[in-house]
Parts: sequence; structure tokens; C-alpha cells
Amino acid sequence: MKSTEVTSCCEIVELGLESLNELRALEQTCFDYSWSEEQFRLGLERRAFYIFGYVLEGLLVGYLAYSRVLDEMEVLNLGVHPDFRRKGIARELMQALIKQSKETEVRKGLLDVKRSNFPAIALYESLGFRQVGVRKKYYPDTKEDALLYDLEI
Repeated sequence: MKSTEVTSCCEIVELGLESLNELRALEQTCFDYSWSEEQFRLGLERRAFYIFGYVLEGLLVGYLAYSRVLDEMEVLNLGVHPDFRRKGIARELMQALIKQSKETEVRKGLLDVKRSNFPAIALYESLGFRQVGVRKKYYPDTKEDALLYDLEI
């Protein structure tokens, strides 16, 4: 794990293949529908996406998976362990990604979110994301619409 930010009890780190088991366990705790081990492995090996982890006292409690192509980044997954939600962890992960994006000349951020995920929508909008579209029945687990958001960085 490569550290990108440190406070007294927690840190945001870049996760790699060495964190695969812990990452998969966290994702399965966070979501009913999760990526397979092979999807994580291939994505990380091929650098198709990157992952920030939020480590609290040695325990991975949150993660953010994102891709970057040219001057755009896209948030692919953002999960926080249910016992640690509503404590600002998702915000810190998003802020770390936005900061890194600015430093690497990324100009635009993209993401999608379930229409019913009001806490996530509030977070994204508070960070400056704006809704730009809808994908009908996008999510395979619930057939729920995806709201599409972007951010000028």
C-alpha cells in the first residue's frame, strides 16, 4: 500500500494486488452486487483502474475505485463499511481523488449513482458534481436508474 495522506489514526493509501482479499471482503460487505476477484485482479494488473483505500487503525474501512483516461477520471465504486458510514470517510476519499486529479491535470470527473442513493447524491453535489443525464434501469442488481454526474476540475 502506497500512502497518499496521513492523519493520527487513519490514512488514505493506494491499494494494489496485495490488498485484494481485504478489498473483496470489504466490497462484499458494502454491496449486494460486487466485482469478482478476477475483475479486481485484471483491472489492477492492467492499470485499467486504481483504488484508494481508507485505513483506520490498520483496518480497511473504505475504498474508492476510479479510472483515468487522458484528462478525465471516472469514479467506478465508492464503498464504506456499514459500521463506519456517516463519519466523512467517503468525503475524504473523494477529496483525495479530486486533489490528485488537479495535480495530474485531469480536467473532468464523471460518475453515476443510483437514483435512490440520497446520501451519495448529497455528497457528490456538495463537492461540485452536477447531474447531466440518466441511464434507465442501469444497475443489474435492482434495475434502478443511474443518474450521471460530471465535475469540471
